Amino acid sequence: MQNYKYLNNINFPSDIKKLNNEELKVLSEEVRSEMIDAVSKTGGHLGAGLGVVELTVALHYVFDTPRDKLIWDVGHQSYPHKILTGRKDKIRTLRQGNGLSGFTKRSESEFDPFGAAHSSTSISAGLGIATANKLSNKSDQVIAVIGDGAMSAGMAYEAMNNAGDSKTKMIVILNDNDMSIAKPVGAMKSYLAKIFSGKIYFSFRETVKMIISSFSKRFSKKAGKAEDFLRSAVTGGTLFNSLGFYYVGPIDGHDLDVLLPILKNAKESNHNGPILIHIKTQKGKGYSFAEKSDDKYHGVTKFDVQTGVQQKSTTKTPAFTKVFANTLIEHAKKDSKIVGITAAMPSGTGMDAFSKVFPDRTFDVGIAEQHAVTFAAGLATEGYKPYAAIYSTFLQRAYDQVVHDVAIQSLPVRFAIDRAGLVGADGATHAGAFDITYLSTLPNFIVMAASDEAELVRMVNTSVDINNQPCAFRYPRGNGAGLELPDINEKIDIGKGRVIREGKKVALVSFGNRLKECLLAEEGLKKMGINPTIIDARFAKPLDENLMWQVATNHEVLITLEEGSIGGFGAHVNHFLNEKNLLDNNIKFRSMILPDKFLDQDKPEEMYKEAGLDAKSIEAKVLETLNSKVLIKKTN
Repeated sequence: MQNYKYLNNINFPSDIKKLNNEELKVLSEEVRSEMIDAVSKTGGHLGAGLGVVELTVALHYVFDTPRDKLIWDVGHQSYPHKILTGRKDKIRTLRQGNGLSGFTKRSESEFDPFGAAHSSTSISAGLGIATANKLSNKSDQVIAVIGDGAMSAGMAYEAMNNAGDSKTKMIVILNDNDMSIAKPVGAMKSYLAKIFSGKIYFSFRETVKMIISSFSKRFSKKAGKAEDFLRSAVTGGTLFNSLGFYYVGPIDGHDLDVLLPILKNAKESNHNGPILIHIKTQKGKGYSFAEKSDDKYHGVTKFDVQTGVQQKSTTKTPAFTKVFANTLIEHAKKDSKIVGITAAMPSGTGMDAFSKVFPDRTFDVGIAEQHAVTFAAGLATEGYKPYAAIYSTFLQRAYDQVVHDVAIQSLPVRFAIDRAGLVGADGATHAGAFDITYLSTLPNFIVMAASDEAELVRMVNTSVDINNQPCAFRYPRGNGAGLELPDINEKIDIGKGRVIREGKKVALVSFGNRLKECLLAEEGLKKMGINPTIIDARFAKPLDENLMWQVATNHEVLITLEEGSIGGFGAHVNHFLNEKNLLDNNIKFRSMILPDKFLDQDKPEEMYKEAGLDAKSIEAKVLETLNSKVLIKKTN
């Protein structure tokens, strides 16, 4: 860490309270500088944190954290918060094994009262904590910080509706920076823009003083209606007012002279209900390269602070996301019924590339996965071919819609499930661990997993012609193996796996991208005189029952592998073998899956080792199962 004038002596928020306003401004710049330097060495989320430095300093100055509960929505803007709450010495371990999480995490610090890495949860959690305080007769404050992008999710309004009706004291900070990960979309974006482009409530210092004065008075029993009229007329905060919130703003979120007194008045007010303070900030504030970019500095790799140049991947193989997008584009050129849907992740899912070619057939619905799924279902009823490209971990948020609106009606929505499996530095919150299980249990669903980028192309090709039921194909984060990609007319038979190696005694049946580890394990097993059969299952549903029958009746050991939780592909194979009475002494069955725990962030290879899904673990499982087979035979 550099030799800072104030930050070197700041270990906890209590230290901040010793500074005056001018010193707090210098501290803010030091926090910003420290964050830029740290993230340049670790990679991670940059722009969001830079935009809330002054807000973070002000919140910890005014409120008594951790007794007062400060909740950061999503949490990718919490790096300044971590620096000021006893974690600055570890800030260069962000997103690394045994290091700090890239998000807020309850087990990491008492200053993180609620863990979050998915959007739009802060108001709900805050209301829960505030209600608990009310029931316990505690006077602790609760502050939830939520971005304008997160305000596109329905959950935020469900929480606001409940909070306004409950008359429970809590403070919501709406951080309006015109950005979430990509540009925010929807009517809320227009509404906030209208508020800001009109006569700004806190345009001038004189107005600030006037409002600060009346703000305190507003909460007294003697307050009249004049200020309410002024507030609504000048700000346009009618929506928030109608939801039961006392609305203040918008104000400059980088001006401590404005932030501090307003937060202090909100803290000390006796208003019987929730308060919403609308602040306007700039994402990437204080670092020119981040200020000028769109979403490229939301999440960054390691970079040079002086030039802003990010470290590029040395691999020349294409990313799975890009392969999916390019393949879908080629099909869409021939089929006008193909449309693309994303939930605020256009660049992460490849839908940004699709939208450049087909802007009228690309729909970014905002952070609203539930809506995205049912919106896709509606399109499907009219003969369109919707591709909902959603990360596995985010699709979890729309499971009821997948079941009720898609599966039960057997509508041909195509789910492109990105980030399937472990994701390295983003840890447990972003790992795609459950989609195989939660989709394969559903009647009418076709569930596929690509073992490599060529297979992904074939699965996209195949999905185009699935017109009477829903389907999903999953693929991992990262790059492919550099294989030659097939033509867009090359398809696969529904429910049919493929044999990669013909062997004896042992069969390794892989569903998804663990196939490459099976092939690596094969090299080690051959040295021990074991020549396994290796199969790429391709489908968890419908299961290739004929192939499973052949494998079970011609091998002594059958091991399934998948980068998913219990209840997925292996469970379906096990069920089939049981139903056909094949699980007797003639076949020994094992299922290799993700362990029954949430894996913390680390390098991918270390995570696979811990999960027991790397080549060495596969070799060990084969030997262990063969030995148990021998023991059974000797016992008999």
